[in-house]
Amino acid sequence: MGGSLQIPTLSFEFFPPKDADGSVALSNTLETLAAYNPAFASITYGAGGSAQERTFAAATIVKDQLKVPTVGHLTLVGATQTELESVLKQYEALGLSGVLALRGDPVGGPAAEWTPTPGGFDYADQLVQLAKTSTNLDIGVAAFPDVHPGSNGNFMQDIKVLLRKEELGATFAITQFVFDSGRFEALSDALVARGSKLRLYPGIMPVTNYTMILRMLELSGGYMPKATRLRFARYQNDVESLKALGIDIAVQICEDVIALGADGLHFYTLNQSGPTKAVLDQISHF
Repeated sequence: MGGSLQIPTLSFEFFPPKDADGSVALSNTLETLAAYNPAFASITYGAGGSAQERTFAAATIVKDQLKVPTVGHLTLVGATQTELESVLKQYEALGLSGVLALRGDPVGGPAAEWTPTPGGFDYADQLVQLAKTSTNLDIGVAAFPDVHPGSNGNFMQDIKVLLRKEELGATFAITQFVFDSGRFEALSDALVARGSKLRLYPGIMPVTNYTMILRMLELSGGYMPKATRLRFARYQNDVESLKALGIDIAVQICEDVIALGADGLHFYTLNQSGPTKAVLDQISHF
């Protein structure tokens, strides 16, 4: 990256709550995090039926309570092109500002072979193109500092895919959670060197549960340095010490990527304000 220090934006990811208690918890989280003046928020996507309706409802809550641009995630899983376009139109009708265009995991899980839905799309860049031609939504995509699981370790293939998505209309990219700032730097440098103007937001995950983060890394193909894993493993049976360590490591990652000139910080909140707040309160920029 250019290394020019700038004040990055903040953004937060939330997921649709499944019940009334979850809705109250989300509302409380939004109230707390609103004080940090996020540039935008995103809401994950539940495909089909009641899950889809929860997505629409949660997106509206986030948009109305935070009063910031809100981005709805959308995946190709189980949807035809017509159904995908319908969701995009619904996002616009709800007043959302953008869409995060994702392929999504295969029905059998991340390790399963991807099979497109009949009448649907095979690749996320097709969804980017659909969003560009059928809506006025700002279009975001996923980026993988640790290489997409489907790229067989081919970093340059990932770069080509991101550039293709930008060519089709994407304007920003959010990475999987970052535990190695050097890998984020390599991703950013590779894009900049090829003339990319994508706004690149590193994903920040304050670790609060050792077993959960290992599972998430396994499912996403993400990377955590061995030394970091060992530090977490030391406290896997000490909840409070592990949470404190998770905050410290997240703070360091944030400071590292800010120093690298990151466009923003995107927090995976898991609908909890505490860990994100604890990190932000230790960063002088905020």
